[in-house]
Amino acid sequence: MNYILTKLTGYLRLMRPANILTAITDILAGIAITGFLASGMPDVQAALQIVCLAIATIGLYGGGVVFNDVFDASLDKTERPERPIPSGVISRTEAVVLGVYLLLLGILAAFTISEQSGFIAIATALAALVYNRWGKHHALAGPLNMGLCRGLNLLLGMSILPDGPLRHGWLGLVPVLYIAAITMISRDEVHGGKTRTLRIAALGYGVVYTIIFVHAGWNHRILEVLPFLLIFVWLIMQPLVRAMKDPIGPNIGKAVKGGIIGLIAMNAAWTAAFAPFPYALLVLAFLPLSMLLSRAFAVT
Repeated sequence: MNYILTKLTGYLRLMRPANILTAITDILAGIAITGFLASGMPDVQAALQIVCLAIATIGLYGGGVVFNDVFDASLDKTERPERPIPSGVISRTEAVVLGVYLLLLGILAAFTISEQSGFIAIATALAALVYNRWGKHHALAGPLNMGLCRGLNLLLGMSILPDGPLRHGWLGLVPVLYIAAITMISRDEVHGGKTRTLRIAALGYGVVYTIIFVHAGWNHRILEVLPFLLIFVWLIMQPLVRAMKDPIGPNIGKAVKGGIIGLIAMNAAWTAAFAPFPYALLVLAFLPLSMLLSRAFAVT
């Protein structure tokens, strides 16, 4: 029994449950941006489509982070020996099998929505594998590659409507910029870093929440968006400012964690800008659960 529990915990640690919740909120934000929820939930069929897209992103994100640990297994023996693969809890082969299953689940679930959704899922899976194998080793291409995975995830949510990605696809550049900033500073969370990198990330963050605020104004929903936007800014900037003052590894790690968890508040703000207020509250409800899971399972 202890063996089974240890294995299951190891698999969950590989999948980063707290992060997966942020990916689900990407989907919900993408759906909201298309106007799909503007008049409330259309019918049971619509609810099933949302569930299928949520399953798709669980598979894609889960598979992506599993392969992150697969490709980093040798390095983790030195830098993060507590992770499931270097600690021997999960073998590399078992992790590969899990990663493949999850990516296939994500792609198949996306194809139940449409061919467009399926091809976006394939592109997401390929972008994740490219990042894990090659992208992360490049100073500029790596962060952009990681950001592309999140941008495609937002597009996956938009694909609930056939013309969703075409009409609103440019907004996928926002998570590309945001995640690129997080990825850039995450490289220093083991050994510490430089204040300059953190300041560049802060500038990127500023562009992101400015774009959200401008969209709220265009849609005449500033009052609805502002509470979620303030939560977002607080979650990401508080640990980042602390890291700027003392850029040691642990502080940078907290800044990265805040940036990842803050995605939920960002997606709630997007939802508030395009859908009725209760849907934004529903998205924000993922935040305490993600924070709780982040105490039990590593985020980075």
